[in-house]
Amino acid sequence: MDKKIFIKTFGCQMNEYDSNRIYDSLKKIGFIKTEDHENTDCYLLNTCHIRDKAKEKVYHEVGRIKKTYKNKNKPIMIVAGCVAQAENEEMLKREPFIDIVIGPQSYHKINDVVANHIQKQKVEETDFDTMIKFEYFDNIKNSNNKVSSFLTIQEGCDKFCNFCVVPFTRGPEYSRPFSKILKEAEVLVKNGAREITLLGQNVNAYLYEDSKKKYRLSNLINELEKFSELHRIRYTTSHPKDMTDDLIECYSTNKKLMPFVHLPIQSGSNKILKLMNRKHTVEEYLHIYNKLKKINPFIEFSSDFIISYPGETEEDFNQTIELIKKIKFINSFSFIFSPRPGTKAAALDQIDKEESKERLIKIQKYLFDYQLKMNKSFENKFIDVLVENKLRDQNKLFGRNKYLNSVIIEGNKSFIGKSTKVKIESFNQNNLFGKIENNKMRAA
Repeated sequence: MDKKIFIKTFGCQMNEYDSNRIYDSLKKIGFIKTEDHENTDCYLLNTCHIRDKAKEKVYHEVGRIKKTYKNKNKPIMIVAGCVAQAENEEMLKREPFIDIVIGPQSYHKINDVVANHIQKQKVEETDFDTMIKFEYFDNIKNSNNKVSSFLTIQEGCDKFCNFCVVPFTRGPEYSRPFSKILKEAEVLVKNGAREITLLGQNVNAYLYEDSKKKYRLSNLINELEKFSELHRIRYTTSHPKDMTDDLIECYSTNKKLMPFVHLPIQSGSNKILKLMNRKHTVEEYLHIYNKLKKINPFIEFSSDFIISYPGETEEDFNQTIELIKKIKFINSFSFIFSPRPGTKAAALDQIDKEESKERLIKIQKYLFDYQLKMNKSFENKFIDVLVENKLRDQNKLFGRNKYLNSVIIEGNKSFIGKSTKVKIESFNQNNLFGKIENNKMRAA
């Protein structure tokens, strides 16, 4: 008899990809996905360690689940992802309701781990077996059938930024075999994917070598362009240090690579970048920016910013503001520094909370203004939109333009999976709103 599993995913796109692959594996031992979180045989939280107080949020979520199942049969409670990797056995000791703790590089063991639990064993799996994990999932068909699909090509990080836990939760950089990635991409396209976003903690650090040649991210992008039914190619997240000339050249030669670059800089101050151990300067970042703009003036940028990193003065902060004014990022993420246990920055003196909040408000005003101006520039114009799905409980469609803007569309389900011309009638900070005009649909 099939057993039901509910999966809740936190954090990055890679976690979403991982959740889909975990389910692909668990299907083999009789689990069927459910959207009913109050009536399930297995409850899986795929966690993220990047945001503030990530660990406590997981325990709070588990506490909420405990209340839901107080008078019901208890589901198998699984905590997966980066918080699981960081906390490992401590989670089982602190919260008896949790049955299984499994880290990102142990997902290939998930079926055995669940089977062991059914035999009444609590399990913690947080070894680093990245290569074995991918070899395991290469033999399981990716069942994801979304119009816009994620595809992990690289995991881990060797950069060791002083604020970041990724090297400790995801391990060293590992690049999947070139042919295996293309094979999975082919499956995704057959499933209905018309856009593929290549994922990695340092996706542009992708480097795979066999007896024939070395393969980089640019080689993957150029091979994916040959897939006739694939309309769009994206990748995230990049590191400025790995923004090589061959990748930059793709924006000149590849017609399916979207003209939108998410390239985290974190600060506009060289002093702070050095304290962060970012391994790049503001000048090097601007050099990349200018190269890309020269190739295609319509390329737009987004970034990540850490505000009030230990040691940041008012002058350092103002340098970040000046960089934002110069580049006019159209969609970015900004957060007050939050220490992560085990990182070098965790031991540093933090900046006053109220001052940090003021800086965040100030920087977000600039970022949101540029985001709003970009959205306003589309008003009363026709833009290309890839229609991804129908909005739940609404008679509207959802899609995105080439800059990853969310577009809410009036139209019927026949447009899902198609690229179409949409006339933008209104906008707000986060969304564009439009209508599909007659005879405006196109095949690619």
